[in-house]
Amino acid sequence: MQKGKIALIIDSCTDVPKEYIEKYNMYVLPMTINYKDKSYLDGIDITADEIYENLKIEVPKTSLPSGEIIKNTFEKIIDAGYEKIIAVTVSSGLSGTNNIVNIIAKDYQTVETYVVDSKNISLGAGLIAITAGELIEKNYSFEIIKEKLMQVAKNTKIFFCVETLEYLKRGGRIGLVTCAVGTLLELKPIISCNEDGIYYNVTKCIGRKNSIKKTIEMAEKYAKSFNSCKIAIGNGHAYEEATNMAKKIKEELRNIKYLIESSISPALGVHTGPGLIGVVVQEFIE
Repeated sequence: MQKGKIALIIDSCTDVPKEYIEKYNMYVLPMTINYKDKSYLDGIDITADEIYENLKIEVPKTSLPSGEIIKNTFEKIIDAGYEKIIAVTVSSGLSGTNNIVNIIAKDYQTVETYVVDSKNISLGAGLIAITAGELIEKNYSFEIIKEKLMQVAKNTKIFFCVETLEYLKRGGRIGLVTCAVGTLLELKPIISCNEDGIYYNVTKCIGRKNSIKKTIEMAEKYAKSFNSCKIAIGNGHAYEEATNMAKKIKEELRNIKYLIESSISPALGVHTGPGLIGVVVQEFIE
């Protein structure tokens, strides 16, 4: 029994590495990836590399975690004896997962649920989820954890670039990013999420190398505004570039509490295509 303890739910697009999911016993709500002839659960029965390979043939659609899966997750948590739940989702401005979890949570009044709208994507939300796990492990009260997560969510920012904007446009996830920049003089945007959790251009660079360099510079500048910070680096089939990015950031910053690396989920790969590389900076709080 987990009487009085706090359960932690995440959606699969938070890209929390497996070791952290296991360490903090996170319950994962998988997105669904829909091809014409078959559907797959995100990260369970299809990989990101399989998505990228299949993009040459078909660009699938994605859909939210099913209501059945979410309900089953709540029931498992209740059966395990938990009384409270923290759920961390990617931005409500980019996905309906936050809304559907909030709706279904109302059907389970025996547990008190707090759903965090990260206003972020990928490891931007993932770092918030990991922080939630750390706070639960430290036995903070539910109310204190909620307060700290609200603070940390405001001080978590992602910076990323993609090889092409084609897939963001196809999936309708382009937000406020200028669509034409990728076709003019190899201009590539550095993308982040605004206060509403919607993609926007932070700046633009010419060429892939310059865009990665600028992404690092912007992340480092943001990181230096904190006494201590956490860093997460995510990539979509850009492993070598991600490794080099991690090395450069470690050399430049002296206030990093820790740095994690992860590949993005298959569902996010559908919307970005191969070549995404990004860095998340989060203020470290005790």
